[in-house]
Amino acid sequence: MTTTAIRAPKMRRAGTSRINWSQPIVYLVALVIAALAVGPVLYVIVAGFRSNPDFFADPAGLPNPWLADNYIRVLSDSRFWRQVLASTVTALGTTIGVMLLGVMAAFVIARYDFKGRGFLYALFTTGLLFPLTISILPLTVLLRQMNLFGTWWGLIIPQVAFALPTTIIILVPFLRAIPAELEDAAVVDGTSRIGFFWRIMLPLSMPGLMTVGVLAFIGSWNAYLLPLFVLQAGGAGPDNYTLPLGVQFYSTAYGQDTTGVLAYTSLAMLPAILFFTLAEKRIVGGLQGAVKG
Repeated sequence: MTTTAIRAPKMRRAGTSRINWSQPIVYLVALVIAALAVGPVLYVIVAGFRSNPDFFADPAGLPNPWLADNYIRVLSDSRFWRQVLASTVTALGTTIGVMLLGVMAAFVIARYDFKGRGFLYALFTTGLLFPLTISILPLTVLLRQMNLFGTWWGLIIPQVAFALPTTIIILVPFLRAIPAELEDAAVVDGTSRIGFFWRIMLPLSMPGLMTVGVLAFIGSWNAYLLPLFVLQAGGAGPDNYTLPLGVQFYSTAYGQDTTGVLAYTSLAMLPAILFFTLAEKRIVGGLQGAVKG
């Protein structure tokens, strides 16, 4: 009687590289793409440490010497911090609205069987094809009639509306993938549908919620066109501008201070970069879950 030897899979030694050098072209392309994406950001940040004469003498060079005056001047400006507050309030308001309304709408579409459900889901899907630019005029008229033009609420509500299609498309597969047996067991235990939604559905769909929340926050923080029409055209002062509008206002008011404008730009985009970097794994995990669902 013969015995068959079963070989255990080879374990990767601790400290060995996970890079597969048999595909150098792939890594070369990845490095080029990373350099194209990160290079301009690093250039803006580093240029903020230069003086204007040094920058104009050699725009591609490194700071000589390194100066923090531009960053100190921006950080000591009270208007900058008021714009940080405006961006934070509008981004958090948009994120909360998107997560709350998005998960409730996705719950109905994913878990309820009613006439027109497919049409409703398709309607949200077509919302991705509806560009912001063509809605500016009717949106402006509507916000004026609601006395929201030039206010933060007038910015938060449209941002929530435009983010809902992506949110629902991501969340519906999550909620559909949750077994119906869990809901049946919850009903047997005396849990209502609302109780099932809050106690079971929300915790299980948290990866998807985190994904749409991060996307909504970053989208609101970096938004420029909508704040331009709602806040600037609405008569809000520079103190109520969000940071993208603040950068534009600062560059107009201090156009000769190039390195100061670059420092202002660096500080304006830094929170979004840090937030996205910290939440990158949650975004990827949420999108993978949506695809699997």
